[in-house]
Amino acid sequence: QSMGPMLNLRLARPAAVVDVSQIAELRKVQAQNGSIRIGAAITHAEIEDGVYDVLRGSMMQYVAGRIAYRAVRNRGTIAGSLAHADPAADWILTLSALSADIELRSATGTRTVAMDHFMHGAYTTEVQEGEVITAVTIAQLDSSARWCYNKFCRKTGEFAEASCACVFDAKRKRARIMVGALDGAPKPLPELAKL
Repeated sequence: QSMGPMLNLRLARPAAVVDVSQIAELRKVQAQNGSIRIGAAITHAEIEDGVYDVLRGSMMQYVAGRIAYRAVRNRGTIAGSLAHADPAADWILTLSALSADIELRSATGTRTVAMDHFMHGAYTTEVQEGEVITAVTIAQLDSSARWCYNKFCRKTGEFAEASCACVFDAKRKRARIMVGALDGAPKPLPELAKL
């Protein structure tokens, strides 16, 4: 959903565009060993609509329903948003707050990058030439965990002017407060996130 405007403005000129949205492996959401693995081609709308039981009632479902407009949510994917790496994007901030891991695959193998190291700056990520994002993994929060996501936009559907995400999971001893919509990657506020 970000490529269209970039092509229109001549900011991107790819030699080829490949649609990976129907690759079965990229279309799975699985709970395993206390974590949730979300395939790269899962759309914002699928998360918003609770298509996957393991994401119902979660921070992910809440955030997905607040991304842009429904038309964008129907086609936009979690990996597409991460690869674009707009500092004001909802998934960039949310997945930072959730301490996600990003799975990258190339012809030579697969590697995992922690979200804290994934985004180098505005529109710049750890994805190397020949790599694609194949999945995002987040830890399952305890049922007693609390979270918050808030953003300020001038108009509904626009990217955030300011945003913040918080996750507090006392049982698993995790606390994170992140500020987004900056000039680069989200910033943690560890002094405020003490359990």
